[in-house]
Amino acid sequence: MKITEMLRKEYMIAKLGARGKTAVLEEMVAQFHRGPETFSEPEMVRVLLEREKLGSTGIGEGIAIPHGKLEGLEGMIVAFGRSPEGIDFEAMDGKPVHLFFMLMAPENSTGQHLKVLARISRMLKDGDFRQQLLDAGSVDQLYRIIADKDDRC
Repeated sequence: MKITEMLRKEYMIAKLGARGKTAVLEEMVAQFHRGPETFSEPEMVRVLLEREKLGSTGIGEGIAIPHGKLEGLEGMIVAFGRSPEGIDFEAMDGKPVHLFFMLMAPENSTGQHLKVLARISRMLKDGDFRQQLLDAGSVDQLYRIIADKDDRC
């Protein structure tokens, strides 16, 4: 399953305004309302914060992949956010996070949910790809960079 099947330009933020973990999650969740999905924003943020209690989804190298499962969600959705300044997200390496991929999945999607997380992780292992995301000037450029990488993975 391709990331671009779940990621829409409306779900992307080229410059996050948030400065803390909860604020980042709230800002990114708010993007989903720009699409056809319907859900409770506070419930989604609660689910994401509960997952963070198990261990930070800040995996290092300036990357975080917050994720969770939400009852009643029709299909998987992905959002992307970028913080040029970096945000303290309690990443494993202790460094600020600049690139955020958020995955929300239906409650009963364990296998698919893990495959999508693995695909995002594989894409982000490429340092050139990460740098392209950091250097992009617009949401359109960001989307094209992600789509190109998605086609090659």
